[in-house]
Amino acid sequence: MTSLPRGARPFADFARHLRRFGFAVAGEQAIAFMQSVTLLGPRSMEDIRQAALATLGPPHDRIAEFDALFRSFFYGEATVTVDAESDEDTEIKDDNGVEREGEQLELQQEHSGESASPLEQLGRRTFLNEESPLVAFRRELPSALPQRRSFRPVRTRSRGSLDLRRALRAIVRADGDVPAPPFRRRPTISRKLLILIDISGSMKLHTDDYLKLAHAAVQAADRVEVFTLGTRLTRITRDLRVRDCAGSLERVAALVEDWDGGTRIGPTLSAFLSVPRFAAFARGAAIVMLSDGLERGDHAELETAIRRLGARAFRLSLATPLAGDPRFAPRTAALKAILPHLDDLVDGSSLPRLSQFMLTLARPAPSAEAVWKRRA
Repeated sequence: MTSLPRGARPFADFARHLRRFGFAVAGEQAIAFMQSVTLLGPRSMEDIRQAALATLGPPHDRIAEFDALFRSFFYGEATVTVDAESDEDTEIKDDNGVEREGEQLELQQEHSGESASPLEQLGRRTFLNEESPLVAFRRELPSALPQRRSFRPVRTRSRGSLDLRRALRAIVRADGDVPAPPFRRRPTISRKLLILIDISGSMKLHTDDYLKLAHAAVQAADRVEVFTLGTRLTRITRDLRVRDCAGSLERVAALVEDWDGGTRIGPTLSAFLSVPRFAAFARGAAIVMLSDGLERGDHAELETAIRRLGARAFRLSLATPLAGDPRFAPRTAALKAILPHLDDLVDGSSLPRLSQFMLTLARPAPSAEAVWKRRA
């Protein structure tokens, strides 16, 4: 294990300080906080505060409390009463099944992806039994998906092409008399919808909403496939077919083992493409990837996987919660590398915006690269 440098200890202590007040801060997020401070400089305390907001991810309804704790810890401005349970570090179970304290994670020097981690962290999760606000989305999705002509023709009495094979058989049976020539046509069907959900620690504030959206999509349309991406790849389509949302998410919670863990987007997508049955799901599909796009280390594998995925897809979209910030731009090395291969790079910070975007998948739109060049 690598001991913390003296200058980094206050930032690790601040993460522990937040836990005392009931904030859910994983060891991975504490590491990301320290790395982001290193990347920023920093030039001011406001830089440190913004880094803490981005990596430690306090809930929106507790931002004011977070700011008070920040001022209390770094400025000594006020005294805050502890109302949480204990001062213990968050325990994380590694891929050998051994529990360890969040503060004892091995520090690694990385250069890409401020709040992502290559460490595999397995975990379980429970979901709140809430009424889904996606009734309108479920009703409109089937007609909003992109369409294509089926490769399998169907019989029709008119308004189609002559079915020559059936006509010749009818001529043989009727000794040359065909009272009504048979026709066939290729019907229009919806394209497949493939949803890839990043469930790493940096996305934990949005995972619940994304899974509810995926459940609504599976219930509304026939050709929907859903996978979770973390340190492992898990297909959850079958469990999302359970009509009851709460029961369905309970089954998903028991099936997936890498909740709120590390991030291996590139290797996980490569694993998806290496399975022929899974890769077939992507062919001609509208693919929506729900992720912040923050990859650890070398992003070459991520770029290769996105390029291969985009070559198979009808439309490849990345919805990131980071785009909810008006100051957001694809500036990281990973996002810059994959931007030319994306059809869309959109805001995925809330259910209304995300569901509204998915209902426009059939409409033509400029490429993601063109859109963000105009915004730059």
